[in-house]
Amino acid sequence: MFPDEHTEIDQIEKIESFSGKLSMQFVEDKLMHSILRGDKKKLEHAKLIEESINNSIGGFTPDLMMQQLVQNYHNAKKLYGETILRLLSSYSPDYIEKNLGIPEFQRELRQKLEKNIEALKHEKLLNADGSISEKGEELASLIMYCEELDCIVPKGISGGWIHKKRNVYGSKEDFKEFKKGDRYADLAVKHSVTRAIRRGHKDINERDLVSFERKSKGNVYIVYGLDASSSMKGKKIEAAKKAGIALAYKAISEKDKVGLLVFESEVKDSVAPTTDFSLLLKKIASVRASRQTDFKLMIKNAVDIFPNIAGITKHLVMLTDAMPTVGDNPERDALDSVADARGAGITISIMGVGLEKKGEELAKKITEISGGRFYVVKSLELLDKIILEDYYEYI
Repeated sequence: MFPDEHTEIDQIEKIESFSGKLSMQFVEDKLMHSILRGDKKKLEHAKLIEESINNSIGGFTPDLMMQQLVQNYHNAKKLYGETILRLLSSYSPDYIEKNLGIPEFQRELRQKLEKNIEALKHEKLLNADGSISEKGEELASLIMYCEELDCIVPKGISGGWIHKKRNVYGSKEDFKEFKKGDRYADLAVKHSVTRAIRRGHKDINERDLVSFERKSKGNVYIVYGLDASSSMKGKKIEAAKKAGIALAYKAISEKDKVGLLVFESEVKDSVAPTTDFSLLLKKIASVRASRQTDFKLMIKNAVDIFPNIAGITKHLVMLTDAMPTVGDNPERDALDSVADARGAGITISIMGVGLEKKGEELAKKITEISGGRFYVVKSLELLDKIILEDYYEYI
């Protein structure tokens, strides 16, 4: 399901592809070059750390892992996921399950876990206690960035490559009577024809003509609200992060500013709108999912971190798989906070991932009050494309 509103595309072009010239601001040069030249071991380490963060796993110890695997393999597989088990053990999950009851295999498996975890510590991707290090988080952010580069080009619903250029005359907003001196490019043909038909005219005359009224939106300040509640663990949080990276990358390249709010029962982290892409990348990559969802607090914080500058566009993009669950009347609290945000000149769009019917209804109310858009995300693979489509509505 996509919004009914027509999206104006001022120019279509293939966006430049970036294959090797990446920023060195946020990671060591050796890490960057290892990823770019396809170092298999570094790629595996990066994927393992990325999966660990996305599944809210803070670190690894061989004894605890072995205990969990032997006691209840199915629970352990659900906790760690197939990718982590494969990369840490060097065996396929099916092979582990088939042989786990054999004492000799258990000893061999423990040795593999110890060896691979020690290798991660040696690379300083894990701390001495087995927890994920800052360097590990940087490597995870790097692999996420590189993966997203392959699909960072936004594609329209029809599959075309779309790049909406900022129009020097401003964006098309309301309609007005067409007057001498108006640009022919701003002529609203569809509305002019409709007007003539309603008036019973066989031909369109000058009085039937209407044109778009251009309204400059100034600089755009976007805040990405990322739901980090427990239900977002795994593939959802991974897709949400990559969508945030795509938004930050594209908006900053357009000279706009991007902020970040990571929310659950409280705001876990925030970044005021900035052009510092490396900072946003680090923050987004390190997000872990936990607890419940509090929209009221998140929206209140969004109002606070937007700058109080006249003539700018302020837009909040919220991604969530559930509506508010914190407070005595979370829905009413959320709508009250949305009204406050609208009063502060902030529009709100919501990307709903697997929302129930009641959640969709509330999301629609929120976007209607705020003047934003509601998107039902049926495929996580489309999330980054949808979030960029929304961004193009505000530049």
